[in-house]
Amino acid sequence: MDLDWSALGQVTAVSIAVTVAVVVVFALGVLGLARYEGAREEGADASSLGRAQAGLCFLACAAVVAYGIYLIVPQFH
Repeated sequence: MDLDWSALGQVTAVSIAVTVAVVVVFALGVLGLARYEGAREEGADASSLGRAQAGLCFLACAAVVAYGIYLIVPQFH
């Protein structure tokens, strides 16, 4: 049995990078929601910028998860 160590290293690096990216994007979504809720609780004019940021970030996370499921399930190909 022969292992291609460089391919294994590439897969590991890409997996770690994508995982960190998804976590950062999700955290930015939570930050956008927190800013929107904070502005709303203060009684200030709660612009929808925070809500839009959260929606886009959560949508990006959902797209990455859906793509991962697409890659894993062979019936989708």
